Amino acid sequence: MHARLRLAVPALAVSLALVSGCAQEGGSDTASSSGTAPSSEGAAASQTSAAESSAPASGTPAGEFPGDAEPDTETASDDARLTVTTVRVAAQDGFDRVVFELGGTGTPGWDVRYVTDPTEPGRGEPVQLEGGAALQVGITGAGYPYDTGVEEFSSPGTLTAAGTAAVTEVDFLATFEGTTTAFVGTRTEAPFRVYLLQDPLRVVVEVAHAG
Repeated sequence: MHARLRLAVPALAVSLALVSGCAQEGGSDTASSSGTAPSSEGAAASQTSAAESSAPASGTPAGEFPGDAEPDTETASDDARLTVTTVRVAAQDGFDRVVFELGGTGTPGWDVRYVTDPTEPGRGEPVQLEGGAALQVGITGAGYPYDTGVEEFSSPGTLTAAGTAAVTEVDFLATFEGTTTAFVGTRTEAPFRVYLLQDPLRVVVEVAHAG
């Protein structure tokens, strides 16, 4: 009799575990069907944020922005033939971020600096921006879409984002003689930094908030 009781207790525990597991699965299905699952837009935003949060270590004390207002340049690889496919702007803690996603081959270079008279490459037309300063972003190693097979980003107007304290707007122009140019309007000539991220390939420009 005692032997049967010892066997019955584990069997009861297994039965309870199975019932509990079924109840949890049922709850998950109910939450999804009730419309409480995150929207596709929200999910995409979370994935983008997670991927772009892997910025290089600054090597500076916490709270200190790892950049300055001097020109930042990098050389493209010899085989670079790249086209900007997407541009994103977002406010972060202590700085604003502008991301240029690229498709094609090779590794891009860049020339990012503050300019006093922003003008459109090739045409020489002045570029009007909101704010007190203009940060010129030149991405080198660029190719035209018919060379790279990648559709180039375009926008009917300038790009903005809610909550930005340094960046006022981004004016994406186009590619001319191997360089893709955009202008980032900023409130002041604030410190900035530029770096590269992979998978997907992105040139990231960050501008510090004042103070």
